Amino acid sequence: MRIKAIIAYDGSAFYGFQRQSTTPLTVTHAIEKVLQSLQIETTIIGSGRTDRGVHATGQVIHFDLPDFWTDLSKLQTILNRKLTAISFKHLSIVTEDFHARFSAKKRLYRYLFKTDTRSVFERNYLSYYPSSFDPILLEETLRCFEGEHDFRYFHKTGSPTHTTVRTIYRSRYYTHANLHIITFEANGFLRSQVRMMVESAMLVARGKLAKEELQQQIAHKVRSTTKLAPPEGLYLAKILY
Repeated sequence: MRIKAIIAYDGSAFYGFQRQSTTPLTVTHAIEKVLQSLQIETTIIGSGRTDRGVHATGQVIHFDLPDFWTDLSKLQTILNRKLTAISFKHLSIVTEDFHARFSAKKRLYRYLFKTDTRSVFERNYLSYYPSSFDPILLEETLRCFEGEHDFRYFHKTGSPTHTTVRTIYRSRYYTHANLHIITFEANGFLRSQVRMMVESAMLVARGKLAKEELQQQIAHKVRSTTKLAPPEGLYLAKILY
């Protein structure tokens, strides 16, 4: 029986979502270990990977349950009791051909930052940009990413991918209370692509990079920056199917 689960997790507790040979401190390993303690031998598949320190409020995973597990409400309660820094928000039965990654149509990321001092209780969950920036220029710059582009100059190498072409459906900047928020909605993202787009857009908005230079990088004519925005401000917010 295939299960689709919507989960949230505190990325500061893990070295990323995907299992690694060098550390057990990954989201995937933590979930699989608890499932194994319940006599559920299965593999966790996520809609996408998140880097070390990156959070999720709406990550989607799928896994297969043995026939003797039929009470999903009970399973959710047990998982949430046994896991720390991970919360199962919803479980549902899906068809056997459902795939958390390949069935996804859109992915939404949010990036949260402040320009005033963070409290010690926020430092793992918000980023901080100390310099003033031009919000109108930031909005204009973010729109440069919209559409279909080859983002070969906007990702970290190391993870194999058959194409670096992605479509950004919408990018947005807005404020809420004392928070600054950047969102990207796309059909998919490359490794660290969102963090690199955020940082490059902020460099333009802060007058440290010309918008024309960024546009040339999007057109993969010249690579002007490879800096990444800090991971603690990034949240995988929603997956659409």
